[in-house]
Amino acid sequence: MNERLTPFLWLLFSAGGTVAALLFPVHVFLVALAFPLGALPAPSYEALHGLVQHPLVRIYIFVLISLPLFHWAHRFRYTLYDGLQLYHLTNLIAVLCYGAALAGTAATAYVLLTLTR
Repeated sequence: MNERLTPFLWLLFSAGGTVAALLFPVHVFLVALAFPLGALPAPSYEALHGLVQHPLVRIYIFVLISLPLFHWAHRFRYTLYDGLQLYHLTNLIAVLCYGAALAGTAATAYVLLTLTR
């Protein structure tokens, strides 16, 4: 792997871990506990659709999905590389892991940019 990319990949790993640790629990609590158990009133489809139309909410959703994908890619890469000691496949593993994260990020961007009113 290119040595100039390594700090950037570690930055994405750290940012994705932070997003996953701070934002995912809130969403899991709301969707899996608070709304189904009636602790909070569930928002209507129209309310959520209107919320997703706002540009800041789209950026938030993009960050919520894309950064944890890079966290996963980095962790999975090093699990395969160091944990399973697949040293001879290091470049292939890096391309597949980060390629999957980039594909997921591109798909997220496409969906968020093509949402219509």
